[in-house]
Amino acid sequence: MTLMEIIDDTLQVKITDNALSRDLFPMDYHCLGDNENRPVRWMALESLVNNEFSSAGDVWAFGVTLWELMTLGQTPYVDIDPFEMAAYLKDGYRIAQPINCPDELFAVMACCWALDPEERPKFQQRVQCLTEFHAALGAYV
Repeated sequence: MTLMEIIDDTLQVKITDNALSRDLFPMDYHCLGDNENRPVRWMALESLVNNEFSSAGDVWAFGVTLWELMTLGQTPYVDIDPFEMAAYLKDGYRIAQPINCPDELFAVMACCWALDPEERPKFQQRVQCLTEFHAALGAYV
């Protein structure tokens, strides 16, 4: 399980409000000067820099969550100091494609990390891409 998900009583995976995991994963939360502990490694640049939160930022976090799933729960940006995350992202760096992650699935993740929030896909588009990816996998699984 990753930082941004829970499993309900019907074994469905649910994307959660990050506050729900704050007590379970305290080392993944950092205070960047506003007295609020936040999951910096999952946050979009506009959230880190301007405290702007939107569905586009949620799409960013969803891309990171997909990355976590493909790495079996590794911490994203583990080698980056939380206080350097904004500069790292501004410089265009992102987490690398996981080993054994198909290019098509990584493309679904990577477009979630567009610097401009307006360029990120909507959730419905991500669902459609994942549905198509799942259908294509059906031929092999």
